[in-house]
Amino acid sequence: MSERPRRSPARDQSGRASTAELTPRLRTDPIEEAVRQWREHGWDDAAAGMALVTSVYRVQQIFAARISEVLQPFDLTFARYEVLALLSFSRNGMLPIGKVGERLQVHATSVTNAVDRLERQGFVERRPHPSDRRAILAVITRKGRAVVKAATPPLNEVFAQVELSNSEARTLFDLLRKLRQAAGDFP
Repeated sequence: MSERPRRSPARDQSGRASTAELTPRLRTDPIEEAVRQWREHGWDDAAAGMALVTSVYRVQQIFAARISEVLQPFDLTFARYEVLALLSFSRNGMLPIGKVGERLQVHATSVTNAVDRLERQGFVERRPHPSDRRAILAVITRKGRAVVKAATPPLNEVFAQVELSNSEARTLFDLLRKLRQAAGDFP
C-alpha cells in the first residue's frame, strides 16, 4: 500500500488530530482494484454489487468516525444521541422503549443497552407506562435535553459537510431508500 505525501493533520479545538486525517491516503482506489479482480476471476455479474456494498461499508466507516469524533466530548455514541434526539422530538419527551427500537430500526437489546447507559448518565429515566403495565417509558431529563441541544450543532456540521451537492445527496438517498424498501424496512 503506497501513501501520498501527508500534510499535517487537521486539529480540533482540543489540539487532537482529526480522525479522517489519520487514515492513509492511497494512490489508487482499492475497491476499483477489487472490481478488476472480480472481473478477472469471472464474477462480472457480481462485480458492480460487490463494489456498491463495499463502498457503502467504507463510507459508513468514514461517517461513523466523523460522528464519533464530534460526539465524543459529550460522552455519546451516535446510537445514544439518536435515542435522545428521538425523545426530544416526541410530544412529551417520552416513548415506550419498544417504540424507540421500532423507530430507530434497532433490536430491543440495543435499545435497552442505550437506555441503560443514558440512564446512568442522567440523560434518561425509566418510568412505568400509565396505561400498559407491560411497557416501560424512556423519558428524557433536563440534562438529556441540554446534552442533545449542545451536541446537535457539531453533528449538523458533519451532516452539512458531506462531500456531495444537495441534489447528489438526495439522489443517493433515494437510491439507498429503494434498497431499504426492497429489504422490507417499510412498505
